[in-house]
Amino acid sequence: MFDTAPIRRDVHERSVAFKTADGAELVGRLYRPAGRAFAAVVLNSATGVPQGFYAHFARWLAAERGMACLTYDYRGLGRSTFGPLRRHKADMIDWGTSDQVAARRAMRREVPDTQLWVIGHSLGAMLLPNQPEMEDVARVIGIASGMVHHSDHPWPYRAKALAFWFGIGPLATAICGYLPGKRLGFGEDLPAGVFWQWRKWCTSRAFYADDLGTRLPAPDWTAPAPVRLIAFADDDLVPSGCVARLADVYGPATRFDLLAPADFGLTAVGHLSAFSRRNRAIWPALLDG
Repeated sequence: MFDTAPIRRDVHERSVAFKTADGAELVGRLYRPAGRAFAAVVLNSATGVPQGFYAHFARWLAAERGMACLTYDYRGLGRSTFGPLRRHKADMIDWGTSDQVAARRAMRREVPDTQLWVIGHSLGAMLLPNQPEMEDVARVIGIASGMVHHSDHPWPYRAKALAFWFGIGPLATAICGYLPGKRLGFGEDLPAGVFWQWRKWCTSRAFYADDLGTRLPAPDWTAPAPVRLIAFADDDLVPSGCVARLADVYGPATRFDLLAPADFGLTAVGHLSAFSRRNRAIWPALLDG
């Protein structure tokens, strides 16, 4: 039932730098299998998750599935941070539209002669319906990606979310000029604009509706690519109902799957750990389920 074959080492890796349409420089890593790639995968990361978190999964895609994979950091995160973070003006719209579009363009240049896939983790699939240039994407897989209001979180996680959005998060960001996520135990440091817009969306019943306009076009999913959105039964950060809400944005042809860790011999997956090497038993189901 599970894919337990060891990862082979015939994978070629190198750093890739590319720019967005508005001139932001992004740094990524390209994983390529020996020989011709079956597909070219752009892996859009979750909010505040650096590209290195996905390295084992990307190598598995290349070594065992014959897929090239591009991981990268959004502007103001990880290797795409240049200078003091408080000077970065990035927000969620920059990350979820401009940077993701730039990554697809870069992948088309690097691996032009094969089908293009997008695998999006959380934020990584949330704004694809708001983006241009999706016509040549062959497949979309969204993992733990949904439209969340703080009331959607189950207790006791909801208490942590409320403290983050209405207490320590705003205070720390106002003082530091950026979100000091590492010091707070909330992941990576984030540009202030990313935090404030993220907070706005997750504390509003309308989510991003107030920001729809020139920079964030209204969602209009007309791309021919089949879409599969995956939720995990133990994900307290983006519960399954939030993923189903995003599925409605993509439209009625969207496939929605709820996976239980126990079905794969795992104790927990949650919001982040689907890409952890210790949970690699679930990886084939992300692609083939």
